[in-house]
Amino acid sequence: MKARQQWGNDKHRIIVRLTAPPPLLEILLKPSRRLNPRRPLGQRLLVSALALLLGLGGPASQAQINLPSLGDSVSQDLDLGAERRLGDQVMRQIRPDPDYLDDPLLLEYVQDIWQPLVGSAKQLGNIAVETQDRFAWEIFLVRDHSVNAFALPGGFIGVHLGLIAMTASRDELASVLAHELSHVTQRHIARRIAGDSRSSLLATAAMLAGLLVASRSGNIGMANAAIVGSQAAAAQASLNFSRDMEREADRVGFSVLSQAGFAPSGMYSMFERMEQANHLMDSNNFPYLRSHPLTSERIGDARTRLGTGEFTRPVSLAEHALMAARSRVLMDPRAEAWTQLQSLDGGAREGGSKGGGKGFEQLSARYASALASIKMRDFSRAENALRSTELTLQLLGDDARSTRVLRYLRAELNQARGQAADGFAVLKPLAGERSRVLLLQQAQLAMIDSKLDSSRSAVDALQTFVSVHPLDATAWAQLAQLWERLDQPLRAVRAQGEVRVAMGDLNGAIDRMRSGLRQSRSRDADQIEAAVIDSRLRSLIYERRQLMAELYPRGAPAGAELPY
Repeated sequence: MKARQQWGNDKHRIIVRLTAPPPLLEILLKPSRRLNPRRPLGQRLLVSALALLLGLGGPASQAQINLPSLGDSVSQDLDLGAERRLGDQVMRQIRPDPDYLDDPLLLEYVQDIWQPLVGSAKQLGNIAVETQDRFAWEIFLVRDHSVNAFALPGGFIGVHLGLIAMTASRDELASVLAHELSHVTQRHIARRIAGDSRSSLLATAAMLAGLLVASRSGNIGMANAAIVGSQAAAAQASLNFSRDMEREADRVGFSVLSQAGFAPSGMYSMFERMEQANHLMDSNNFPYLRSHPLTSERIGDARTRLGTGEFTRPVSLAEHALMAARSRVLMDPRAEAWTQLQSLDGGAREGGSKGGGKGFEQLSARYASALASIKMRDFSRAENALRSTELTLQLLGDDARSTRVLRYLRAELNQARGQAADGFAVLKPLAGERSRVLLLQQAQLAMIDSKLDSSRSAVDALQTFVSVHPLDATAWAQLAQLWERLDQPLRAVRAQGEVRVAMGDLNGAIDRMRSGLRQSRSRDADQIEAAVIDSRLRSLIYERRQLMAELYPRGAPAGAELPY
């Protein structure tokens, strides 16, 4: 019997198969002291099935609807190490996907919300000592217009850009992230696997019992009813199990949200917004609501937690309006979508209002128009939309974070125009921050700069960065391009190999390193870099052997390779 667990929406569905207890038929057919092996097979199957239904088959076969406690079957079905390895394996399949998005500016914004939530969970004791270092606690972006977010095994959280685009404040977005974080801290994935295994066992036993009774009576209708009834019972048990987890994630997530300094009303406000939007315009764009059903009980509980005081909606900020607009542009890369977003600036010509509200809508529309115009390489329109965005921000009241976002947008425009010097000049006031966003933007400008000095400077900065963050695939990819520009082929090949390592593709990484080793045999090759590649190749081959041993504990078959 296999337990199947699904995460994500229809487009990004990852199906993971986990080995469950021995097949039910094997259990039922195995003679025991309870069952007389001399009895007819049908009687033995019936007695076994009824024993399972009545809970006589031991803890693994009892029907469970309530959440299992953390200390018992969860650790047996999926311990911490196994859950993290499972999460790593799933991420190896996700990272190469074209819709896995690493937009440095947007990812930085989401991480700025995510990290306080993780810190809050640690303070509250939700993140235990044993999971603090063993889980990844990593958040990533998915280029998709649907409103969705999901938790994966081992502490990985995926966020669709459609979710960011529909929120009106960072508090609303934080409430969803806190909820997903609580799914991880409460180990709901492991508990769901344990619950699904029991529900599947119960459903199969019920179906067998019904079929055996039906076969004795010769009633075909009874047999069909047994199959449908057992499936319905399993589905209901799974649904009840899911609802229990959603309620727990709401309760724990609310505490995490408040402790982290976000507005507690963000959760209720988000529920309210999603419910209204779902009623008006679902069109299959709200998979989050299918996996996280918004019952009246959940909405009422969120309102009750706010107390008896008057409900105050979370305050919107200009920075969030800009990030929501950026998500709206990046979530759909089709030219038709960008053309529609370009026209948003034409419908937002009115002056901004200092109170926010409509002013933030105008700010968001103009930013979206500017970025979409850059993507469409309509630079004159992008320039006009960007100037309009800057003027709107001045009317709303400049703040450092929003001004910084617009500064990066102007650098993007200069890069698209091929004006490297202007781009560097725009970024000069930010030189002291040494952020990942700045490093990558400067590296992209260096690629179009006629002067090689900027490439050398960018290489030095990125080389220092990847020594501290060796699993940053985007930084390694940018470094590989710069090494090629500086006519350093061995270093470029090694960086390309590290890109594959960061994405979890050991097979691809080993191929690139071997290619570098072959290139190093030429007389003018950098022998120091060749030695580095040789050493790295050996370590990667060893790592692949270790993974193969985990996948094939009884020995890998001939010709077997890693499936990713």
